[in-house]
Amino acid sequence: MPNILAIESSCDDTSAAVLRDDRLLSNVIASQKVHEQYGGVVPELASRAHQQNIVPVVDAALHNAGIERGDIDAVAFTRGPGLLGSLLVGVSFAKSFAQALQIPLIEVNHLQAHILAHFIKRDDTYTPPRFPLMCLLVSGGHTQILLLRSHLEMELLGQTIDDAAGEAVDKAAKIMDLPYPGGPVIDKLAKSGNADAFHFATPNIAGLDYSFSGIKTSFLYFLRDRLQEDPQFIEKHKEDLCASIQKCIMDFLLKKLEKAALRNHIGQVAIAGGVSANSYLRESLQRMGEKHHWKVYLPPLQFCTDNAAMVGIAGYFKYLQGDFADIALPPYTR
Repeated sequence: MPNILAIESSCDDTSAAVLRDDRLLSNVIASQKVHEQYGGVVPELASRAHQQNIVPVVDAALHNAGIERGDIDAVAFTRGPGLLGSLLVGVSFAKSFAQALQIPLIEVNHLQAHILAHFIKRDDTYTPPRFPLMCLLVSGGHTQILLLRSHLEMELLGQTIDDAAGEAVDKAAKIMDLPYPGGPVIDKLAKSGNADAFHFATPNIAGLDYSFSGIKTSFLYFLRDRLQEDPQFIEKHKEDLCASIQKCIMDFLLKKLEKAALRNHIGQVAIAGGVSANSYLRESLQRMGEKHHWKVYLPPLQFCTDNAAMVGIAGYFKYLQGDFADIALPPYTR
């Protein structure tokens, strides 16, 4: 039963977790509030905050797991994609920790980790997904549809050709001058709005690929025209605007996911990534699952955003295969 220390520092959350096999023992996350005043993540500030947080976060993860440094059998770390300065902090710490204890390193792809969060053993009653599994990975910077044939065998079926869904939501929030991060704010306001109040066209993209730049631009022009007529338009219709743009984006996501699952005759469907915390997306997928008799997997909210637990479970499956990393491996941004 290997004890794996996992490190996540790809963007603006510093996180460390400890897993014993596939069971989570601890998961500590230090978020960075400094970016809120800028309306987005500032890379230099993020890397500085990681440097301040990494040691206390790892120390807390070990303490909460009730184990000592010498009990760790391997270190899993996010190698990419992400912000280079942020990744360097986590990668450097992981290498130093592993070298000091003479234990193996395991490099983890951040996107793969989001998907594998579904396989973290939460309790003795939890049954993880079976294969094949269709998964919609949707986060701030990535939107992909993947077919999983095993824990580490994933086929990319479709992806965005420009903006990601999370970027489109955040930009819509910024256009309305909502606080950062915009996704959770839009989700909250949308619950009080009418999702059919306004209609925004979605692009006609062939196959299973996505495009969100057009939705973002049409929303911008729509508001520009309305504000010329009424400068208080956004304030008067904020909830309806949030509900309508959220429905447009999330329905577009699900339309392609439904197409992929039916085309490949897959009865197990999951979502992953930061946007998988969106309540409209989760509820709509559950209804779609009932319609098609799918087994639907929704990640717990604590595993939707960036966290080291997902890095640890990905590291566990690579540990079982003896897939260890060379200490000279650098991080990558894409």
